[in-house]
Amino acid sequence: MKIGELARRTGLTASRIRFYESLGLLPMVDRMPNGYRHYPKDAQLVLELIDTAQQAGFSLDEIRTLLPANLEKWDHAALVTTLRRKLADIAALQARLAESKAQLQALLSDIESKPDDMTCADNARRVLSRMLLGSQDADEVPDLP
Repeated sequence: MKIGELARRTGLTASRIRFYESLGLLPMVDRMPNGYRHYPKDAQLVLELIDTAQQAGFSLDEIRTLLPANLEKWDHAALVTTLRRKLADIAALQARLAESKAQLQALLSDIESKPDDMTCADNARRVLSRMLLGSQDADEVPDLP
């Protein structure tokens, strides 16, 4: 199939397909006498695997190590190991994101709990003092200049 047809079937641009080909992710194909590239049917599967892996967070280098030159010769052990490692990476990222989210929610709550009679500048000092000293009670925190 020609690159335009392959692009239509995969939803990728022709330039993206050529890019993957230049990186060795998609096997190079010879040009026909008319100058067109003719891709085998399994090129669509390879491109869909690459796209799915990227959406799952794999880098192109990681994908390159996983994709065999021949789809009939997958390294099962390497594939399973890499997938388990990616799951662990995602779990660690989720934990970091949850911690960041909790910190931001606490900060927002602290900022929004500004007493009506307090100026924004004084509230900023109060919040910064709590952040700097990790205190939950601003009365225990010395005033900032």
